[in-house]
Amino acid sequence: MRPEEGTIQSRARAIQALLELIPGDVPVIICNGFPSREAFKLADRPTHFYMMGSMGMAAAIGLGLALAKPTKKVVVLDGDGNVLMGLGTLGTVGALKPKNFIHVVLDNEVYGSSGNQPSYARVVRLDQVAKAAGYAHVERVREREDLVYEFKDLLGKDGPGFLLVKVSEQAEDVGWVPLEPSQITQRFRKAIE
Repeated sequence: MRPEEGTIQSRARAIQALLELIPGDVPVIICNGFPSREAFKLADRPTHFYMMGSMGMAAAIGLGLALAKPTKKVVVLDGDGNVLMGLGTLGTVGALKPKNFIHVVLDNEVYGSSGNQPSYARVVRLDQVAKAAGYAHVERVREREDLVYEFKDLLGKDGPGFLLVKVSEQAEDVGWVPLEPSQITQRFRKAIE
């Protein structure tokens, strides 16, 4: 099963569009692999928490932060493989319903950071899973204009919100995030106090 027809953008282009819309003081938890590496290259901020390893944990960390800081919007940039790895977190988000939580899933239907092996996102509609789990707002987009429109809309609503963004398998030529996990943690903690 292949993605539906229509314009599709690279993950890095989608990340760039999102980061242009996210205010600088909003914490952003970014899943491991290429999404963290691309986000770092595009717009490094102390409010970005880059995952190093820990596949499938971005949403759980974002949920914990959203619950600890209920007056602050929290955005999670996730991948389809990561969500599939930590699928139970969707149910926890749906049950706890944090109003300040936005979960963006960049879905290229492959495990892009380890060689583009197919993921089950080709047959498991993660947006439908999020809706069934109890997210308050769920949208699915392919084109940049729709991404911008729907993400702006989610920023203005009470969540939890879920935005599935279909992206291509293309990965940018980016290096590793040149920070140690302890450095990322310390600067992130200071930035969100």
